[in-house]
Amino acid sequence: MLEQDQHQSIIQKSWQRCRDIGLDHDTKPIVEKLEGSHLKVLVDEHDKLIQTTHHQVLPCYENLLVNSSSQVVLADKQGTVLQQWGKPSFANSKQALFRSGISWQEQCFGTNAIGTALKTKTPVQIQQDEHFLSANRFMNGAAAPIFGIDRQLVGVIDISSDSFLPQSHTLGMVRLMSQAVENHLISSFYQRLNYCLTFNTSPDNIDSQWSALMVINHAGCVIAVNRRAEQLLEGSIVGEPIDRLFGLSLTQLESLSQAHFFQLQCRQECRFYAQLHIPEHDRTSTSVAFRKPKIAKPNKSSLEQLKLGDPIMDKAVFQASRVMDKDIPILVRGETGVGKEVFVRALHNSSRRSESELVTINCAAIPKDLVESELFGYAKGAFTGSNTKGHIGLIRQAAGGTLFLDEIGDMPLSVQARLLRVLQEKQVTPLGSVESFTVDFKLITATHKDLKTAVTEGSFRQDLYYRICGLQIVLPSLKQRLDKRRLIENIFDKLSSHARASLSEEVMSYLLVYHWPGNIRQLRSILEVALALAIDEQVELEHLELDIIEYVDQLNLGATDIDGNLDQERDAFAQIYFANRCNVSLTAKQLHVSRNTVYKRLRSFGINAKLDPEA
Repeated sequence: MLEQDQHQSIIQKSWQRCRDIGLDHDTKPIVEKLEGSHLKVLVDEHDKLIQTTHHQVLPCYENLLVNSSSQVVLADKQGTVLQQWGKPSFANSKQALFRSGISWQEQCFGTNAIGTALKTKTPVQIQQDEHFLSANRFMNGAAAPIFGIDRQLVGVIDISSDSFLPQSHTLGMVRLMSQAVENHLISSFYQRLNYCLTFNTSPDNIDSQWSALMVINHAGCVIAVNRRAEQLLEGSIVGEPIDRLFGLSLTQLESLSQAHFFQLQCRQECRFYAQLHIPEHDRTSTSVAFRKPKIAKPNKSSLEQLKLGDPIMDKAVFQASRVMDKDIPILVRGETGVGKEVFVRALHNSSRRSESELVTINCAAIPKDLVESELFGYAKGAFTGSNTKGHIGLIRQAAGGTLFLDEIGDMPLSVQARLLRVLQEKQVTPLGSVESFTVDFKLITATHKDLKTAVTEGSFRQDLYYRICGLQIVLPSLKQRLDKRRLIENIFDKLSSHARASLSEEVMSYLLVYHWPGNIRQLRSILEVALALAIDEQVELEHLELDIIEYVDQLNLGATDIDGNLDQERDAFAQIYFANRCNVSLTAKQLHVSRNTVYKRLRSFGINAKLDPEA
């Protein structure tokens, strides 16, 4: 569903809720107000939330409160106003509606930013005519829910005005405010006795309010995260050991933290820039010796190193090498986890632009309301709440180097139009500025989506599609690759830290046959866990995940079951035979049958056995 469609759906459902409880457009707002001791108890209960918002978050938005007719409202999870800041230009009678103790639930005020954000538990912006009650159409509002350290709803923060509020920036701003409040609540509760890891997709935005935040205890396990961390790491990670997430022990993280920021690579092969806050009583000047992890160094892999014997991959490398130094954009396609970012990094390192920066932007990871300002930058004071120094933007940071737009299929349509203009004119104009800057970069994009279908559905611009699709490179899935053995050995060697670490031939045979729905990303994770369980000795079958063993054993059963479906039996047998490089002895051993049985199966299925070195 497109963003505008989602917004319309929220408004329509809210209006229907209003009708269901008996409201109509002419209904007067129901003003329910807590007063006296009841209000005092409520405010006291939320003192931490109020003080965090007032002292830690709002000072960053001084421009909004001083130079506009907007106000910021903080309410509890029932929609009852706790406090408000700013000097709106509302009439006194309207301003009274925002006093502490007033409830802005939908049942009292109909569709409104505070009540609807609480009902949907999602950020919303309600323009004047989108309010259900006509009496409320004097204002515009944007609100975002606030979640506590236990991820339960604790309140909502709102920006309201009787003036026009630019939707993308105002909605983005309340999202930032809510996340900033959540971050401070998490930090203040945990940081005295625990480690707080802050990370983001660029070193320039580590200290931004939409950075990921992770709390780690002394055992090296994650005990709390913010929503941004879950988004970047794709799921719930509380309880996970950090060495499984990043391949680094807590001791190694501490040593890396001596730098202003450091690089991390997670199990999904995403790279982040991070800072680590160390508990005060743990801060010492003692340095800890350890083997410096490979991921802390810049990855200098080249395209040639990706050629391991798979014809599809070799073709991709050949095509990329022919156009990498030409002004031809490249679109990399492939399933999630096939290594698109690794391929692009290798391409950049092999190009003439390798000494300049590779700027990687995950279009799906940046909040939609902030994509435009992050990409194109903004001038000083471009909009209320913006950085007073302005922001150069990631596109200009890529000047002279390579700009990699990952998951470009998730880019909002409004941003697609501006990007197209930049690509056509080779110039970028920051938000709020009339000055344009010439930019020169190699453009590479990637997606796991079918962009042609997206064009047909109207979620991706056709003119932008043809602009970015100069050369289209398709990376094979791990299941398709014919160089799996060398690829597995390669990844295993990079992950293993001990010379004695190895893979048994039995384990290798299982890895070669498995279908790998998560591709290289999943393979890397499986090997990391196996190595940890094997304690850097030989990895045996007992160290593999049960899913892999059960899948391959079921294939083995199918490959020897002559009463089963003949086509399925042939496919299962061929998959195992070719995974063992057409070696009859290895195939017989895996299937627990004789070599003669394997030869009979080959003849009955019409499979060429001449590749067998023993034939």
